[in-house]
Amino acid sequence: MAVKYSDLELALNTLVTGFFSETKDGRSTLNTAEFKTLVSNQLPTLAKTVGEEGGLQTVLRQMGVEEGQDITFENFWALVQKQATDQVTAAPDKKMMCGCSIS
Repeated sequence: MAVKYSDLELALNTLVTGFFSETKDGRSTLNTAEFKTLVSNQLPTLAKTVGEEGGLQTVLRQMGVEEGQDITFENFWALVQKQATDQVTAAPDKKMMCGCSIS
């Protein structure tokens, strides 16, 4: 019998596979160009910020990435955490962008 995964498990899988699908040559990190591609393809709202002057460097600093350093999954997870926190803070009635509500 096939395992049925919950929505949350599927969402976590999407985050992990989304990050690693952009890595090249078996590496476990993204360079800046690969990160920009990931953001452009998977986080279009954030891509607007990254596209602004100084936006990419601001986002990288918020993720804990130093100048010239590759982006690890842990750095990416810091971005996911910040985006989720911002989303909840912006929706004090706990209604999310998808129209779903959380308990």
